[in-house]
Amino acid sequence: MFHHVKELQFNARVTQPDPKFAALLLEQFGGGNGELKAAMQYFIQAFSARQPYPDKYDLLMNIAVEEFSHLEIVGATIQMLLGPINGELKDAARTKQLEKAASESGLAKLVTGGRAGKEEFIHDALTNPQFLVVSQGGPTLTNSAGVPWTGAYVNANGDLTVDLRSDIGAEARAKIVYESLMQFTDDPLVKESLGFLMTREIAHMQMFAAALETIVPNFPPGILQGDPQFAHAFFNLSDSVSARGPWNQGKGPWQDGGEWTYVDNPIDYVRRTNGLTNVPGEAKRPPKNVEDTDKRLSEQRSQEVSRAVPQGENQWSAYPQRTLESPIKKAS
Repeated sequence: MFHHVKELQFNARVTQPDPKFAALLLEQFGGGNGELKAAMQYFIQAFSARQPYPDKYDLLMNIAVEEFSHLEIVGATIQMLLGPINGELKDAARTKQLEKAASESGLAKLVTGGRAGKEEFIHDALTNPQFLVVSQGGPTLTNSAGVPWTGAYVNANGDLTVDLRSDIGAEARAKIVYESLMQFTDDPLVKESLGFLMTREIAHMQMFAAALETIVPNFPPGILQGDPQFAHAFFNLSDSVSARGPWNQGKGPWQDGGEWTYVDNPIDYVRRTNGLTNVPGEAKRPPKNVEDTDKRLSEQRSQEVSRAVPQGENQWSAYPQRTLESPIKKAS
């Protein structure tokens, strides 16, 4: 159950209208790394976590709701940056007054500059004509280039070791977008809002990273461990000087004590091993400890979900909800 509070989480303010930056800020309103994408991604991911992992459900839903509040901050900022444009565009019947108002708000080139002026204004704003023509001076659910928001932006795989990594990446990309946007405005009040939103991306990254660490094991993502003869191999697929580092030499990040195999001449190696089917010094199948890990982790994850989800009647919430667990899980 959602409840809207009139006050914004952060007091969004602007010094003066700036339609050009408002167009750029649409990137965080309806863009692929924006607030709506984040809100919907965490909201969708939370459903599969509700019963087997109620603590992760709580985390995802809390951050999803905060992202909706950030969407409201971005939308409010865009609206304030557009200033009186909505009213000015509705004053189209009174040309002289429109020209005067447009000059005051920075729309003079769009209204009185002829074709060249309109094209220059659109180019400077890095936007599409529809932003002002279709929306009549309000935020649109698009990115800064006018591309509509789409559910294809949302990543939800139903596995927390995958989803939480996607979420860390989503917050990192959003952080970088805010960082870039701050270079395109001189308004100290707008920068203040963007700084708050950027900082919350950092906070969310830390929350997701901490949640991921509570899932043991969590690497590799999913359940199956992979074949060590390929998981531990680095293929040098470039000519001339090659870089060496902890990603291709020494002990790797795995827990079985293995080391990287560096394949310096991949073409010859693939030919000698008959397409990697006869790798020297390695078993053709994964070692038994890997197979055992696959089986143990498969049973563990399956039981975590099966114990929480009944075969018959099910119930999502208790009234009132006094525990994190669903009432069915608690009763069982």
